[in-house]
Amino acid sequence: MILYQAPEPSPSVPCPYLPDRHLTYEHFFAGEVRPQELDWLLTQGWRKFGAYYFRPACQGCRACRPVRVPVHHFQPSKSQRRVLRLGHQVTMRLEPLHYRPEFFELYARHSRMRFGQEADADDFLVHLHSPSCPSMLALYHLGERLVGVSYLDIGEESLSSVYFVFDPDYAALSLGNLSILREIDLARRLGLAFYYLGFVVAGCPRMAYKERFRPQERYAWERKAWEKTGRSPGP
Repeated sequence: MILYQAPEPSPSVPCPYLPDRHLTYEHFFAGEVRPQELDWLLTQGWRKFGAYYFRPACQGCRACRPVRVPVHHFQPSKSQRRVLRLGHQVTMRLEPLHYRPEFFELYARHSRMRFGQEADADDFLVHLHSPSCPSMLALYHLGERLVGVSYLDIGEESLSSVYFVFDPDYAALSLGNLSILREIDLARRLGLAFYYLGFVVAGCPRMAYKERFRPQERYAWERKAWEKTGRSPGP
């Protein structure tokens, strides 16, 4: 790993997840991160976009917890099996990380329709198409139409979901959940141990969908250890 900048705290900004809170990251910039180094960073709660690596460092708040699925123990719930059946015609194709204009077009539509934000092409390239570790794409098609793009990092033991964008016209297919289910299975077939989902945030409903993929493990900042969470009741 080449460290371009040592870890340091970011400026405090309004929290995008919880009202009346402020967010601070510990962050650094790095390149040529090897698979085993990526594994270690993920186990310590780090996430990344491009060469930017970060983890929460908020004073007095530990609501954001990294979450991972031990793929060899995962079994889809009844509702998740319905998602798989609903999306059975959606194909997934793996490709090396590369850029095509249609990827940004899909990202821009997704940002506009889902979040009411206008996408910036330069930010898109810096955050998602500037690899600093082994990375790949999972492309989701319905027939000939590209309906989803998943940005994935791969370590020796880990598959990490960096970002997923989908065509809002196909929201009824639950493409976000479908991609997670397909990628958990991909990690299992690749002989990896964990699929990393990013953060769950206590008190943030829009992040709650990640809690449904059980069993899972969540990182306890105070103990610097992963805690097992079993399957919750329900469909």
